[in-house]
Amino acid sequence: MTDVAATALLCRTSDRSAEGSLGAVGLSALTGARQIGAPATPRVGSWDVDLRDSRGCLLEAGGQVDDALDSGRRPLLLAGDCSVALSTLPVVVRHRPDAWVCWIDAHPDFNTPETSPSGFLGGMPLAAACGLWDSGFGAGLDPARVAMLGVRDVDGGERVLLDTNGVGRPDGPEALAGRPVFVHLDLDVLDPSVLPATFAAPGGWSFERLAQVLAVVSDGGELVGAEVTSAHPAHVEQIHAAISPLLE
Repeated sequence: MTDVAATALLCRTSDRSAEGSLGAVGLSALTGARQIGAPATPRVGSWDVDLRDSRGCLLEAGGQVDDALDSGRRPLLLAGDCSVALSTLPVVVRHRPDAWVCWIDAHPDFNTPETSPSGFLGGMPLAAACGLWDSGFGAGLDPARVAMLGVRDVDGGERVLLDTNGVGRPDGPEALAGRPVFVHLDLDVLDPSVLPATFAAPGGWSFERLAQVLAVVSDGGELVGAEVTSAHPAHVEQIHAAISPLLE
């Protein structure tokens, strides 16, 4: 069995609330993840300011995934915000160009600085990893190797980019059977009645549905690694149980 290299990255990227980093702290205690950095004060910032100010934290995110894959271990990154995907996904693709990304999130995060109505960096990382804009952290991910599950809150500009770049939205995780997969999990995929979220989107999953999907993905092929964001500190035990397929 592949050894899991679990890291809780606590420094701020584009976090607009404190819960995500505090949730990563709580999950680190349950998973035995090594903690790196310390939570910083959340704030509302423009994408370019957050990109500049979080450069060190983002480099660390990519570095942790790089180190794990270099050593033959499976990375598990716990972080406050989805912006870590700016640096992690290009690293995954460099090591494993055959890997698919299973994007489990209420949002596609497929905006660019030109299309984003909010200017939120956390709504742009997948588009950057696919080369639609230059974040400074690389790209290389083929949009056709992205499978989105649970996505339901899509901006107009994002919808056009998703359709024109061939991003997949399969009916279920069975579509990834037999494939090497890196899982991106933003816990706002859960319904806000189940888990509070900074960017709440009604119509989400239950903890049971999340656990079922992760089990199918991890059992159906090779699990290359995973990143988990937006945990809520009041629900870490339920989250830990649901993500257990990523820890095995």
